[in-house]
Amino acid sequence: MLRITLGDGKVRDYPEGTTFAQVVQDLGGRLMSEALAVRFNGKLMDLAAPIPADGRLEILTFEDEDGREVYRHSSAHVMAQAVKRLFPGTRLAIGPAIDKGFYYDFDPEQPFTPEDFDRIEQEMQSIISADYPIVRKEISREEALELFSGLGETYKVELIEGLAEGETISVYQQGEFIDLCAGPHLVSTGKIKAIKLMSLAGAYWRGDERNKMLQRIYATSFPKKSMLDDYLYKLEEAKKRDHRRLGRELGLFVVLDEGPGFPFFLPKGMIIRNELETFWRQEHIKAGYQEVKTPIILNRSLWEKSGHWEHYRENMYFTTIDEEDYAVKPMNCPGGILVYKQNLHSYRELPIRLGELGLVHRHEKSGVLHGLMRVRAFTQDDAHIFMLPSQITQEIKGVIDMVDHFYRLFGFSYHVELSTKPEKAMGSDEIWEKATGALRQALEEKGMEYKINEGDGAFYGPKIDFHLRDSLDRTWQCGTIQLDFLMPEKFDLTYVGEDGEKHRPVMIHRVIYGSLERFIGILTEHFGGAFPTWLAPVQVRIIPITERHHGYAVELEAGFREAGLRVESDLRSEKVGYKIREGQLQRIPYLLVVGDKETENKTVSVRKRKEGDLGPQPVAEFLNRIKKEIAGKVVG
Repeated sequence: MLRITLGDGKVRDYPEGTTFAQVVQDLGGRLMSEALAVRFNGKLMDLAAPIPADGRLEILTFEDEDGREVYRHSSAHVMAQAVKRLFPGTRLAIGPAIDKGFYYDFDPEQPFTPEDFDRIEQEMQSIISADYPIVRKEISREEALELFSGLGETYKVELIEGLAEGETISVYQQGEFIDLCAGPHLVSTGKIKAIKLMSLAGAYWRGDERNKMLQRIYATSFPKKSMLDDYLYKLEEAKKRDHRRLGRELGLFVVLDEGPGFPFFLPKGMIIRNELETFWRQEHIKAGYQEVKTPIILNRSLWEKSGHWEHYRENMYFTTIDEEDYAVKPMNCPGGILVYKQNLHSYRELPIRLGELGLVHRHEKSGVLHGLMRVRAFTQDDAHIFMLPSQITQEIKGVIDMVDHFYRLFGFSYHVELSTKPEKAMGSDEIWEKATGALRQALEEKGMEYKINEGDGAFYGPKIDFHLRDSLDRTWQCGTIQLDFLMPEKFDLTYVGEDGEKHRPVMIHRVIYGSLERFIGILTEHFGGAFPTWLAPVQVRIIPITERHHGYAVELEAGFREAGLRVESDLRSEKVGYKIREGQLQRIPYLLVVGDKETENKTVSVRKRKEGDLGPQPVAEFLNRIKKEIAGKVVG
């Protein structure tokens, strides 16, 4: 008998030869229809596979990232099968799952066009309806080479030839279609429900421009049509919310040919930026941070000492001053370290928390620049915390709490990843293990779920990354906490301990917004330009019905401005309906229409952005309402 430990800790025994699919059937319930694959003793496997030994079993559904990957990888095979049926002679390259979908690279005899999509989708539906079993077979290297050479699949032959001697080679077959693949896959093609081909692109074989250009078909799939419809709706909504378009239309920011990658903030955009900075300062003062400002240009010797010259030089800008080499800072940490070094510190002063809204410059290739999301100059809401080794866990937990407070204010949920030592890194494995363990301990003490992101740490230390999720279900990596034992060593940072001797502090690098520019771009798309009242560049627009109401509108404007509101009056001769519509297009939170009754009764007729016409309100009542909303930083 085989002893299986399930995800809930329960243990069940099964006869040898039992498949994972039979376990799912035995458990019953929703899993029978929702199970896609399994993770057994940490390894992803097919549902159809027999249980190989005692172990721990996790059943994966579409709600799991690995489950979605299996689902969409199988969908890629269905697409490849449909293409081979419709376009004989097409050779297959690779077809992986990706975030939100999948693709397959093809080498067709005649180029595909978007007009082919309907036919391919129909053939895919036919394959799905046939519900072919997806069968795994392990074969020898010689058998694999013979099989794919006979099929004319030269790209598959090249992949096989590149595999290490003795490596397991597997193929998956569904109907007449067979593909080289490590798997795992769904049990049958009928498990796939809703599919959609999205776009065509060119892709060099193996990403090498010296190789042949292939055709890549992007597509997506979901277990329910409603989920596909929701995804397609959000894609269309994302186009409408493109921050580059909204930035121009709402007068927030632009990126011009005269400064590619160097954004210009316009007056209304500066209001949003300043509000974010003000909130940042208020919260950091509460949390015991001191604000500093460090130079943008610093001597080459500093960047050599920090390791940036060796590990980050290709992303930096340089200049020569008085015949010496200088670099424009790509990061704020060396400057923050120099601030710490200006005084001799006692253990009683630690932790010292130094915050900086620091402008940095990084060289990005022109092809990856994208509005505010990928720029060459941006402001990091940086902070560097210098602390005793005994304070590490508490300080990390404090930063986690602050990140949580910030993100929830804007209505973001998020997930956390722990990023470990990269290939190019400074320091010993021992130091990295110590730092990684401290980050893990803080996360576990906070009771936070997290995933390991192998090899994605900074070159000087591991980090916790916060990936926020916006209103369109997209994720963005913004906040980060990096634990650093190396920089204090490199810069000989010290504090005087209880024993009167000098000791080495530990350092945290952390950001919350990440980059102010990028965060504003994310907020613009998250809110679709309809910023919460406390952030909105114009909070109130007053619309007089006729010219004789201009005096009352101007009087109101002055009073609201004195009360601290951002307000303007629309005194143009346009019709009221036109001015209301324009105010709505500008996403202004409150439009106040004033006419004879309002002038006489000292009221305002209130239209709120999401709620519509709220009717007449006394001026004092409206003022009280909006001031409460602003003070509470209400998102809705």
